[in-house]
Amino acid sequence: MALIQLSDCGSSPFERLLGHAPKILEDWSRLESGFFQSSTFNPDFLEQVRRALAFNNQCQYCMAKAGPPDQNSGDNRLIEALRFANKFSISNLVDEKEIVRLKSYFSEAELVELIAFCSFISASQRVGAVLGLKEASVYIK
Repeated sequence: MALIQLSDCGSSPFERLLGHAPKILEDWSRLESGFFQSSTFNPDFLEQVRRALAFNNQCQYCMAKAGPPDQNSGDNRLIEALRFANKFSISNLVDEKEIVRLKSYFSEAELVELIAFCSFISASQRVGAVLGLKEASVYIK
C-alpha cells in the first residue's frame, strides 16, 4: 500500500493520491491529456517513452502498468527518444551536444514537447515512487 491513504477523488491509484489536492489533480490530469492528445507524437510513441522513464524513476506502479518499452522498434525517432529518456531520467544532465543530436531527429517544437513530456512524466513517477505507490492490482478490492 502507499505511504499515505488514497483519497476518494480520482479513478486510478495515482489519481487518488493526488486527489488529496483536487485542484492539482485536475490541472495535472489536463496536462497529461494535453500530451496524449497532441498531434506531435502518437500515443504509442509517448507510452514507450513513459515506460522507459518508469524503470529509471523506480515507480513500482508505472513499471507494473505495462512493463519495459518495446526493444525492437525500427523507428529511429523512437529509438532516439528512448535513448534520451534513459539519459534524462538517470542524470538529468542534458548538454548542448545532446540537444544538437536530438535536433537531427526532431524539430525544435518536437524537441521542446519531448523534453516537457519527459519532465512531466518523471515528476509523476517520482510522486508515485516517493509515496510508495504499488502496482494497481494491490488496490483492487
